[in-house]
Amino acid sequence: MRLSFVVNEYVTLKQSIGLIFKSQAKMLTYFYRALDDKDISEVEPDAVLRFISGNGPVTSFWHSKFSILKGFYQFAISRRYVDVSPLPTTIPKRPESPPPYIYTTEELRRLLAATNTLDTPLSPLQAISFRTLLLTLYGTGLRISEALSLTLKEVNLLDRLITVRNCKFHKSRLVPTGPTLTQTLDTYARKRRQLPLPAAEESAFFVTRTGNAISYDWVNDIWQILRKRADICRTDGGPRPRVHDLRATFAVHRLISWYREGADVQRMLPLLSTYLGHLDISGTQCYLSMVPELLAEARQRFEQYALPEVNHE
Repeated sequence: MRLSFVVNEYVTLKQSIGLIFKSQAKMLTYFYRALDDKDISEVEPDAVLRFISGNGPVTSFWHSKFSILKGFYQFAISRRYVDVSPLPTTIPKRPESPPPYIYTTEELRRLLAATNTLDTPLSPLQAISFRTLLLTLYGTGLRISEALSLTLKEVNLLDRLITVRNCKFHKSRLVPTGPTLTQTLDTYARKRRQLPLPAAEESAFFVTRTGNAISYDWVNDIWQILRKRADICRTDGGPRPRVHDLRATFAVHRLISWYREGADVQRMLPLLSTYLGHLDISGTQCYLSMVPELLAEARQRFEQYALPEVNHE
């Protein structure tokens, strides 16, 4: 049985039970193409290991590919396409994920200013499209995949609500927008409606000049241009700042604001987790890097509670 046949059968099964399974399907396609779509019974362990390992050091991507192939081969064995899995039995330790890059307010201003250079005669709305996308990511904490999946219908400007349906954990949620962001979205939406609407109100919200949804690859290409023009780089040896780090920046800046407002941060943190679409608070904690500004606010809060007790003693 050809690998492509088994992969298609596996993907169809997963999607039939309600899973999106898009990225996994793409990875499995890369897999059978890399192995020349040979018969699944002829796949050698060495070939699988080469595919998983790639050319560089072990990263979290190694484990992602291993996890996807593990599920695939469990399916293949259950259907008796193969008797044993060719996956490696020695699993390297997963490297620690580098902390997200937290943008300063000044860096955000420079990024937004840099979008003014994006317009071209062929794409006169490119600047406002990317500027609105960046403001949406920073103003709501949406994942980039969630923002790019939005439709016109899901951006409710009247009620100031965004409906996020393509969530990471397959649960929909409502994300409120403040008055300033709502006005920004409204300005963009009016211009966007002048472009083609291939699916009426189900058409993509963030689009190219043809009315088709903006791709992640396009966003990443433009992001690298803007990042360089805004002179933003990382000096701690970590990976270069990403567009996805706007989500972490939103979370950290929200915490700083709560500290300064005197809010009960421990009580508010679960609300932030829900807003971000995490299953529980542990999913949010990975974003809350201890940047100096946040540490200063936490220390000041501690002193407000601790010093009176010390002085009393």
